[in-house]
Amino acid sequence: MFYLTLTQILPLIMRTILLLLVSNTFMTFAWYGHLKRPDLPIWKAILISWGIAFFEYLFMVPANKLGYGQFNAFQLKTIQEAITLVVFVVFAVFYLKEPLKWNYLLGFFLVFLAVWVVFRK
Repeated sequence: MFYLTLTQILPLIMRTILLLLVSNTFMTFAWYGHLKRPDLPIWKAILISWGIAFFEYLFMVPANKLGYGQFNAFQLKTIQEAITLVVFVVFAVFYLKEPLKWNYLLGFFLVFLAVWVVFRK
């Protein structure tokens, strides 16, 4: 029987980025998901966030293990922060229903400019 594994289909760089994307999605919900429930007691929000963060680690740690070597630690962290912003924008606009303003976009552009600087040779 012939089948392809994820390792055979996606190059290492793409697997790293995909794992970081999934990881950051979990973490965004852990950090900010409770904001839709202002009535939720803080202790419950903390316990729920810890539970969600566990799943974040299941993706973040392998992403960093896989990516280290293809990227250095500074580059991995920079990629992670850029992905965090992208995930957060989608989350804030569609889940929290917050408006996306021009100054937020300008600030995010500057962060992505920093990504470009980090990856310059």
